[in-house]
Order: sequence, then C-alpha cells, then structure tokens
Amino acid sequence: MKFDAPHLEYSQLAPLLIVLGVATIGVLVEAAVPRTQRYAVQVGLAIAGTVAAIADTIWVFNKLHPWSGEAKPGRIVAESALTLDGPAIFCWILVLVFSLLSILLFAERRLEGGVTAFAGQAAALPGTEAEREASTRGLEHTEVFPLLMFAVAGMMIFPAANDLITMFVGLEVLSLPLYLLCGLARRRRLLSQEAALKYFMLGAFSSGFFVYGMALVYGYAGSMQFDKIAFAVSAGSGSHALLLGGMGMLLVGLLFKVGAAPFQAWVPDVYQGAPTSVTAFMAAGTKVAAFGALFRLFYVAFGGARWDWMPVAWGVAILTMVVGSVMALSQTDVKRLLAYSSVAHAGFMMTAFLGARSLADIGPGEIQPVQAVLFYLTTYGLTNLAAFAIVTLVRDPSGEATSMSAWTGLGKHSPLVAGIFSFLLLGLAGIPLTSGFTGKWAVFTSAASAGAWPVVIVAVLGSAAAAFFYVRIIVLMFFTDPVGETSVAIPSVMTSSVIAIGAAGTLVLGVVPGPLLDLLGRVAEFVR
Repeated sequence: MKFDAPHLEYSQLAPLLIVLGVATIGVLVEAAVPRTQRYAVQVGLAIAGTVAAIADTIWVFNKLHPWSGEAKPGRIVAESALTLDGPAIFCWILVLVFSLLSILLFAERRLEGGVTAFAGQAAALPGTEAEREASTRGLEHTEVFPLLMFAVAGMMIFPAANDLITMFVGLEVLSLPLYLLCGLARRRRLLSQEAALKYFMLGAFSSGFFVYGMALVYGYAGSMQFDKIAFAVSAGSGSHALLLGGMGMLLVGLLFKVGAAPFQAWVPDVYQGAPTSVTAFMAAGTKVAAFGALFRLFYVAFGGARWDWMPVAWGVAILTMVVGSVMALSQTDVKRLLAYSSVAHAGFMMTAFLGARSLADIGPGEIQPVQAVLFYLTTYGLTNLAAFAIVTLVRDPSGEATSMSAWTGLGKHSPLVAGIFSFLLLGLAGIPLTSGFTGKWAVFTSAASAGAWPVVIVAVLGSAAAAFFYVRIIVLMFFTDPVGETSVAIPSVMTSSVIAIGAAGTLVLGVVPGPLLDLLGRVAEFVR
C-alpha cells in the first residue's frame, strides 16, 4: 500500500508550532526542573516563546499582506486543514499579544506576598491541612504557563480552521486548559472550583451541540471542508432541514464561546470565580478566537444561506445587548459587572456580523464587517486586560477586594489608579477620544450600511445604559467617602506594564485609529 507523506508548510505554520513546542517543553520542565527553579524557567520560556511567535507571525503577515502595497491572497495550508489569510493571521497577532500581556499577569508575585495568585496545591481540598501546608511552604502551580500556551494554540487554530473537524479540535484545545485554570485561584478556593465546574459542564454541553451540528452539515454537504459546504449551499443540494439544523447547532456552540445571550449564563460566575489574571486572558483572547471562527464559518461556508441565519443573528445581537446592559445595572461586584459588560460587548460585535453581504455591495470607503470587528476586538482586548489588571491591585485584609463597596473613595487615597481605571471604563462605555468610541462607530456603521439600522438603534440605547453603570463606579471612587480597610497594592513592573500598554492603546486607538483601520480594510477578506 502506497503512503503519501502529508505536506506541511512549516515556514507559514511556524508561529503555531512554536507555541505548541513551548507548551510541550513546559510540561517537561515540570518533570525535570527542581521546584524552586520552575517559576523562573516557565516564565522565561513562555515569554521568549510568545515573543518569537509574534515576530514570526508578523513575518508571515507581511509575506501575504505587506504593510505597504497590495495585499496578496491568503493560502490554504496543512493539507487543507488551515487557512492563512488576513483575518486569520491578524487574529493570531492579537491572541499572541494578549497572551504575552496575560503571561505578565500570571507571573505577578508581589501582590500575594511572594507567590503567584494560583493555588499551591490544586488537588488539596479547601480548608484541609494539605492546603494549609502548601500555602505555608509557598508552593506554586507553575503548570499554569504550559496550560496557557496550550490554550493559545487552540485560539490560533480556531479562527484559521478550514474544515469543521479542525475547528472542533481548536475549540477543545483552547477550552480544556481554561477549565483547569479557572479552578486554580489561591484565595476563595470554593468559588474558583465552582466556576471551573460550571464552565466545564456547560462547555461540554455546548461542544455536544457543535458536534451534532457537524454531523448534520456533513449529512447535507457530504464534506466537512468549508469550500465544499459553500458549494453545496449555493447549489441547493441536500435536505434544507439538515442545513438549518446543522447551522443552528453550530451556532449554539460558537455563541457559547462568544458569551452571547441566551448562552451567557456561565460568564458572570466564571469571570468572578476564576483567578483575575485568567479572567483577563479569557476576556481578551477567547473573544478573538471565537469571533474569528464565527465569522469564518458563517461567511465562508454558510455565506450563501445568509438569509436563513440572518434573522437569528438579529435576535441574538439584540438579546445579548439588552441582557448584558440590563443585568450589569444591578451588580455589586466589579468582576461580575465587567462580566456582564463583556456580554454587552459581544452583542455590539454581533452587530458587525449583521453586515454580511457580497463585497460587490460594499462601496468604496465603507467599513467592512470583518474590518470593523477586528478593530473592535483589538480595542476591547487591550482595555479589558488593563482593567482586570487594576482589579488585582485593590486589596483588603482577605486579598482582592472586588465588592463595589470596597472601591468607595478609592480616588481619594489612590488617584492615579482610580483615574486610569476611570479612563478605561470610559473607553468601555464608548466615550469619544477613546478606542471604544471608534470601535463602536465601526461596527455600527457596518451594520447600518447593510440595512440593520433597527439593531443599531438598540445598540446605541444599550451603549447609553452601559454608560450609566460605568459612571456609577467612577462616582463611587471619586465622590463617596472611603469605607473599610481597602488599599491599593504596589505591583511589580509586569502588572504595571500591562496597565500602561492597555491604557496607552485605549488612548492612541481612540485619537489616531486611521492607520489600523486602513490596514484592516486591506486584509479583511477571507480566502474562499
């Protein structure tokens, strides 16, 4: 029997291979390096590997889409399993940059008295002698760094997948490490373990929907590859009921990862219970991967059936914005408020999804849907990473103080931290001269150009409601007398760098968004 070896484009796949290689070496480090040296080795390895992957991704990006000049078409690689086009590679850059900033948050030790915020011994039951001994000895779970790198690899596979099987592999590779990371908080162990269990159970349920949708689509098209599915859709072959059922099931699995209503129930509990650095990583990285996969699947494979799925997308966008904005109004915990803010922002990004139409219908100078959502993901990720990094600084005698009552009067004894946090909140609210304003303008313009102006009206009203709960925190910090023993810890240069980069990005992309928007306008086209 003749066997043909698969042909892999190693130079184009190098960023993904670097991340997987670093993750694998990180596992070996846990077995071969003494415990006292693992932290330094794992942090150095993760940072070096991520920087190398970013540099190589930029090289690949420039090879296909030069920073100046005409963009070239993307390539289908790895035996047709992955597509390297503008949206996919830009998602890679975003995920890697956000993961580099997240590594710095993972590595922070000063805030917890010389150890990281992760449990010393995750297998020990909360409150037991084993847990107390692990805490007394200052043990650390340095396994979190290879887990993060495996999640990053999944986030890179997910939006670049060219068939349903590869997309499912990417979904599981990014999800399984996150389930573990959510349950590893050093403090409030029960809340953290509850968050991990909820995320795992609901995530497994959504994966089941995704797999069942794959089976129905395969029954309709006879293939898992996106181009063949698109051909079957345009030809109208097969049972229309199978197509509708498959699209619906796949949409459920993807909307769960996006955090869109009515599949958002896990978001507030998981964001609150997970270690804050993990929450920041999820809020930024998972959104990029999930929206990249959502757009690729429904624009490339199911683009010919957009009149079938568009009404559902309208309903999901409106419901998500309403649920996120309304539920955030009643929150008394900063992390839960930012969680519902994340839900609302998923709805705002869904408005760009409604801009689906042929490129011939997009006039010169108009904002393309993919261009708009990639810009929004950039601004949202930078702002959220900085916001959650600030959440780690506000402390009381028991550790992080996320109750809003603990934030009262913060601006009076730490005006710099409160001022930066207020600026980030204004960015999330979409106030002019912040990146949030430009991001919302981009997605709303894209949707309105496609005729989805009723959704845009709801989005504007939702933004107004969201501004209220953001301003409420600012009022608490600057116009309310301090209560309790809240203090602001002095972070190391790592957390300070994350805050500085996030705040600078929120300002710069709000004042001069043109260069990034122009670049995305040239590369925001999928290979079909």
